[in-house]
Parts: sequence; structure tokens; C-alpha cells
Amino acid sequence: MFRWRRPAIQIKTPEQVELMREAGLLVARTLELLREAVKPGITTMDLDVLAETHIRDHGGVPSFKGYHGFPATICTSVNDEIVHGIPRADKVLRDGDVISIDCGAIVHGWHGDSAVTVPVGEISAERRRLLEVTEAALWAGLAAGVAGAHLTDISHAIESHIRSQGRYGIVEGYGGHGIGTEMHMDPLIANHGEPGHGPVLRPGMCFAVEPMVNLGGKDTRELADGWTVVTVDGSVSAHFEHTFAVTPQGPRVLTAIDEGREWPAKPAGSSTS
Repeated sequence: MFRWRRPAIQIKTPEQVELMREAGLLVARTLELLREAVKPGITTMDLDVLAETHIRDHGGVPSFKGYHGFPATICTSVNDEIVHGIPRADKVLRDGDVISIDCGAIVHGWHGDSAVTVPVGEISAERRRLLEVTEAALWAGLAAGVAGAHLTDISHAIESHIRSQGRYGIVEGYGGHGIGTEMHMDPLIANHGEPGHGPVLRPGMCFAVEPMVNLGGKDTRELADGWTVVTVDGSVSAHFEHTFAVTPQGPRVLTAIDEGREWPAKPAGSSTS
């Protein structure tokens, strides 16, 4: 007889985690550059060119470009676009927009993956609050990623924070994932769920955690380009992501320049610093 087994989660040595840190730092600095470049009048393709140039000039390879045919270095998702937006020369950012920028890089064969949602010019208080809630939910999930916890403790922490902040749509069907020698590895990390389920977290495991939160409902649809995911009701969405390693000392955020040591003292909207 055959017995089904859950796929094993890749365990990294301390030396391999250090290599992932190099990839994570490159992603963090690329997002820092892009955050500063976001302003009314710039196109999403302009941002993509900046990202690819920076990654390659600093010894990395874009994780996304060519991945299952994806045509760009970063994903740029504007307003009601949740994830996987394709950069375009005719997609011009305007005052009041919000843009999610998702970036991945490979260094020495190891991946880093992170995302940030950035305001374009002056945005409404409602949109700014959405960004604050989503970023704080990311850090709640990261804080739950301790050795000995269960995988769904991360999911529950994310959902609990969002639910405590008001009526928001928590995107289903998309979420975090294992990461290491590949960008997307087992397991999937949902942004909702009960605690105490799934694999027990062990030092050397690495994951990307990425809440996606809508001002309206949770329902999504994919556009005809085969990539861009949008809200069904047209509501604005936010997306934040970090890669972290489980360590005996607690979660080590590989795609934060300070490794997450300053959270929660850091202001909202500063996840890459």
C-alpha cells in the first residue's frame, strides 16, 4: 500500500540562512530605491527598469522574470489590483493611488521575496489606514513564527489583527509560502485560520509571509493577462510581505534591513527599512 506524506519543509543550515540574508538585503534595498522613486507621473515600467538594473548591478538575478512566463522583474499592483500586476509603459501613477510592489532576487542560488504597498502623493485617510492595518498584520504574523509554534499560528495571528481593526476583506487563495532554493516552496501559509495546526516550526525553516487586505470584500478574479488579480468589487487592496527564518532566538526577518529589530517602534509604511 502507499501512504500519502506531506512534502518536507526545507531546513537550512546557519550558513545557508546567511546566504538567504544576502538575497534578502538586496531585495530590501531594491524596494527602498523603488519606494523613493514612486511619485505621480512615473510609470510602472519605469519602476521595473529601476528594479532590474539595481538587482543585476549588485550581483543578483530577478526571481520573477521568466518565472512561469512572467515578463517582468517586479509585480506592480495598483489600487484594486491585489497581486501579480504586470508593469506597463502606459500605466502611469497618479496622485492618490496606492501601489503594491513585490520583488524577488536570487543571490548564490538562494531567494529573497518581499513586498510593500506605497502611497502615491497624498492618499485618503481610509487608504492610509488600510496600509497601516495590512503592514501591522504582517508583523503580527512574523512575531508568531517562533520555533515550536504551528504553521497556522502565523495565519491566525494575521487574521486576528485584521479582524480587530474593522471590516476588511482578507484575500483567500493567495498567501505566503516556503522559500529557499526555490521562490515558492511548500507549505502555503494562508492569511486566515485556526491556530495549532500544520507542521511545527523548527530552526532553519524559512517562509515568506504576505497578508493581502481589501477595503471591500474578499472576492477576487484574474484578468485576461493570466496574472493580475483584482478585487471583484473594485475596492482598493494592500499587500505587504517579508521573508523570515525561524531561529532559536526568534524570527529573523531576512528582507528587513534591520532584521525586524525595531518593530513595532517603526512607523507604518516602513517595512523595508
